[in-house]
Amino acid sequence: MVTGLGLVTPVGNTVEETWAGLLAGRSGAGPITKFDATRQQVRFACEVKNFDAGAYIDRKEARRYDLFAQYAIAASHQAVMQAGIHQAPDLTRVGVVLGTGIGGMQTFEDNCRAFIEKGPDRVSPFFVPMFIPNMAGGLVSIRYGLKGPNFAPVSACASSAHAIGESFRMIRDGMADAMVTGGSEAAITGLTVAAFANMKAMSTRNDDPERASRPFDKDRDGFVLGDGGSAVVLESLEHAERRGATILGEVLGYGLSGDAYHISAPAPDGEGAQRAMRMCLADAEVDVSRVDYVNAHGTSTPLGDIAETQAVKAVFGDRARQLVFGSTKSMTGHLLGGAGALEFVIALLAATRGKIPPTINQVTPDPECDLDCAPNRMVERDVDVAISNAFGFGGHNATLAVGRFRP
Repeated sequence: MVTGLGLVTPVGNTVEETWAGLLAGRSGAGPITKFDATRQQVRFACEVKNFDAGAYIDRKEARRYDLFAQYAIAASHQAVMQAGIHQAPDLTRVGVVLGTGIGGMQTFEDNCRAFIEKGPDRVSPFFVPMFIPNMAGGLVSIRYGLKGPNFAPVSACASSAHAIGESFRMIRDGMADAMVTGGSEAAITGLTVAAFANMKAMSTRNDDPERASRPFDKDRDGFVLGDGGSAVVLESLEHAERRGATILGEVLGYGLSGDAYHISAPAPDGEGAQRAMRMCLADAEVDVSRVDYVNAHGTSTPLGDIAETQAVKAVFGDRARQLVFGSTKSMTGHLLGGAGALEFVIALLAATRGKIPPTINQVTPDPECDLDCAPNRMVERDVDVAISNAFGFGGHNATLAVGRFRP
């Protein structure tokens, strides 16, 4: 059961702000402000705006945390407070699994620069705990005294989807009563932007950032990098009921697979994605006829969007043309390791509120991406089951299914 939600995203710093922005079709993209991008091939991104770490963390303490950890703490605090899980009777049965694709990238860059330019004595004594990807989960567990299972999946852009899926399985297998899970990323840095740009993975629409991320559009030219954090509290039904917690929705199933194909390109016909989706639906014991919404991985890359479209057609057959297959990355950009958790929350909100966000920036239809992506429009529709896809470099695939709680 889902009993708590928290979001810090490029379109809002809470769940409700983000949801309102998505339904309105608001792009989170704009010129990069975090560093001087003048010499970069790509000079825009989907940054988090007006984030105040001091609302969640002592300001002196915050200086010892990389931004990816700050986002994770903020999102987790929102979810923990909504669920009240910090007041659970046995905190040894409450764990934390927060994923990230990269970890403390700005910390890494800053300390490399200090080491090269000023020598080893100028490397921060906080470098290691600030940089390592597992530290977000460690900080959240310390903050609330959560002593259950604790680790950090690092599987590129599938990281936080894996975090939620593994947390779901640990609760189902009796290893924990509840989990704080999700993920974060803060990779809008000079080195990261240069690296993705040089591999030709990102859009180069520097003159029109808000319309740069255009999943499934014929003229898409790459993804737009985004930052943020997302967290959910999962509990067993029995634990939630004993606490009198409000149940916001239900995780129904989880599937995962490996492409075993290429370090960055998807397998032909989305073969690995097909297996992840089929495993998820089998795990949930859900027929394809019940799925009304697929939150696509949909990064706005030429190959990736076609492969995922082909995968959905293969898995859903005729049903593929009756569901909404949309990508909210058109508004949030791609949060890399944080994307899966954000899109899980969006899928949950769609399933429980009967509204599906649009895929914006749809101008020229692509005949190879011909499913209904809710182009440039929010859709009001009863959603029985929603699924969310997350695929990472290296061939890592994860799919989650979610729906309303049905006692």
